[in-house]
Amino acid sequence: MSRTDRLFSLMQALRNLTPPATAQSLAQETGVSVRTIYRDIDSLRGLGAVIDGEAGFGFTLIEDATLPPLGFVPEEIEALVVGLREVMEVGDPSLAAAAKSALSKLKARLPHGQAHRLEQAVLYAKRFNLPPPPGIDAGTLRQATWDEVTVEFAYADVQGHKTRRAVDPLSIVFMQESHCLLAYCHLRCDYRVFRLDRMSDMELTGGSFRPRRVPMLREFHLRLKQEKS
Repeated sequence: MSRTDRLFSLMQALRNLTPPATAQSLAQETGVSVRTIYRDIDSLRGLGAVIDGEAGFGFTLIEDATLPPLGFVPEEIEALVVGLREVMEVGDPSLAAAAKSALSKLKARLPHGQAHRLEQAVLYAKRFNLPPPPGIDAGTLRQATWDEVTVEFAYADVQGHKTRRAVDPLSIVFMQESHCLLAYCHLRCDYRVFRLDRMSDMELTGGSFRPRRVPMLREFHLRLKQEKS
């Protein structure tokens, strides 16, 4: 393995492992010695990478825009292309536009040979039955989810009967041909799944449920998994 490949491998290991990643775990992940890890950490820092931590504690990679773009192996390029094209097909308007922009930026940042491979990728994503459009601004809902802010909206059930819901938004997923919100419903005092195309008249309440989103989402996922088994 060349020095460049080794440094790329270490960067990827820093991204994959739960921070702070110890030198021992990084050495096991990349197949080199602990001494080499310490030396390569110093090399990456010298190239502009911001890596927090030290020997005996562990290391955390902080992304730095000054770093040159990483190269990708051919199958990684195919995976990125098919993933972004899938979002362009099924995502809400703002997310689909973001995926298209990301794909063009990725092409611009890749070396010429890899950019050509991206443009000529053999995998493609095409759906003939598109999901129904959301009844609310999905971008605003995504931001509320990130900000951990409670939202209110009108929700219509399968018969068209509407109720007013206040929920803690946890995640937006593509589920069974429609975009759905995983949330904790204040009306039902329980976790619920809401289809975005049945939501309307959404408002931000200003109420915060920070920092409980991640553990709540983990609990919801566990419940969904148990229901399937």
